[in-house]
Formats: sequence, structure tokens, C-alpha cells
Amino acid sequence: MSIPEDLVRFTESASAVPEGLPLVIGLTGFADAGSTIAQAVTYLRDSLSYEDVAIFDNDALLDYRARRPIIQFEHDHLTDFEPARLALSLAYDELHRPFLLLTGYEPDFRWEAFTQTIVSLVEKFKVTHTTWVHGIPMPVPHTRPLGAAVSGNREELIDALSIWRPTTQVPANVLHVLEYRLQQADHAVAGFALLVPHYLTETEYPAAALTALELYSAASGLVFPSDELREDGRQFVARVDEQVAENGELNKLVSSLETRYDTYMEGTEQRPPLTMDEQDLPSADDIAAELERYLAGRRPTDGDA
Repeated sequence: MSIPEDLVRFTESASAVPEGLPLVIGLTGFADAGSTIAQAVTYLRDSLSYEDVAIFDNDALLDYRARRPIIQFEHDHLTDFEPARLALSLAYDELHRPFLLLTGYEPDFRWEAFTQTIVSLVEKFKVTHTTWVHGIPMPVPHTRPLGAAVSGNREELIDALSIWRPTTQVPANVLHVLEYRLQQADHAVAGFALLVPHYLTETEYPAAALTALELYSAASGLVFPSDELREDGRQFVARVDEQVAENGELNKLVSSLETRYDTYMEGTEQRPPLTMDEQDLPSADDIAAELERYLAGRRPTDGDA
């Protein structure tokens, strides 16, 4: 399978990539509940050493009008233009073990060419297995461990880690298509849909990013640093818990999610909570509105920022 020359440019580092590495993928641009992948990818790139192997052409893949790049204006001139970036890198985990890391935006155009290119790279570098993660909103409480729906052809991961196995139709993103193509070519692949509390979808939820790193590790055997995310997560949850504890309506809403979640995880015959259309379930808007009312009603103190 040929690689379109107008789609990707290889760097000098490409010739030094060892064969038989795992491939880890994190792309932003589609639904990213809790900023799961945006946080995780930023954290990895800030924490690990890496060098680009292949850089994809923005002009071939990106709709600039839908996702405009940011440029800095200072008084009377423009500075610091940073174009979008989609690249395959040779990276090293915390134990300095090499792996391939594909990060950046989800392409707007030429999905088939893009996915065929990734399959070709998997074959070129004899990738052992491919792992990708994304976050989706679900009616689950923040007080319980984050779970995932696992797809792909790595049955050991599905058996061990998948807590939700629906039969449904969903709008595809480009990594769904890539997973499908890799399965067709009999390459090992696992996709994780991380189930993020629906009322925290619009936040930067550190626990979601931390769980994404843990899922990457579980699938690849790689070790990633996580201390900063863990501390951020503890502080974030402490603030939410404080709000819930001090507000009776919030407490009631979260408790109902906890009850339904626990019932589901116990495997009883009652209706599962992992659906979005049950009228007796508190909605994300209900909880978010109550959080806003709670915060608006608090009197500022000397210690408040």
C-alpha cells in the first residue's frame, strides 16, 4: 500500500525507528468529554522525550475555517503563529522504552487516504499493536472509578476492561475508521471509549486524562508519569465534593447516579444506568445548573480568589 507523498513528510529520524514498537494514538477535534485526550496528549508531550518521524500536511487534511489557528497580536504587529500539528513521533516512556506516538487533530478531509497511510505505517514499522482512547459523556458519577467500553480485536483487553458492551450506532470519528481498517488487515488494535460523567463533559477533568494514560499503559505495557495529574485530580474532586456536600439538591442528584451505577456494576436484573434517555435520570443540565446556583449563592470570603 503506497503512502501519498502530498499527505505526509518523513523526517530523517524515520530511518532510525526500530521495528516492532507499539503505537499509541490521541487525536483531538471530535467529542472529547472532560478534555480527556487534550489533557493526556499535552501531558505526554510535556513529560516525555520524542522526535518527529512523519509530519502530515495541514493543507491536505485541515479545514482552517472550521478550526482557525491562533495568532498573537501585540500592539501593532502579529507574533507567535502556531499552525496545527498532526505528527507521528518516536517517543520514550518513563523507563526510556521506545514507542510510536501519533498526536494532533482529527483530519477534516481525506479520511480514507489518512487511514490507509496509518495502516501502511503500521506495516512499514511492523507495529505490534495500536491503542487509541477518547472520552464520551455518560450518566455516571464522579465518585466511582471511570470505566470504558473497549473495542477492537484484543480479546484479553475487552474481557478484562470493558464494562459496557452496547449494540448501537454512533457517529464515526477517523479513529473508528482506522480501527476498522486495522481489523480488516488483521493488525492488533484496541479502542477505549472512556465513560466520563456527563455533567463534567465541558470541564478539564484530570481523572479522565489520568485514566486515559492508565488505559494506554494497560494496552501497551508502557509506563507514563502521572504524579501531576493525580494531584490535579485530587484537588478537582475535592472541590466538586465540597460543592455536593454543601448542597442538598446536588447531593441528591449525584446519589441517584451512584445508586444506578452500583446496581449496574452488581449485575442485577434492574435497568442499567448507562443510557442517556431515561427520564428519571438527572441530566447534565440539571447538575450543571445546580452547581452554578450553588456557586452563585456563596458569599465571597477573604480567602476566595
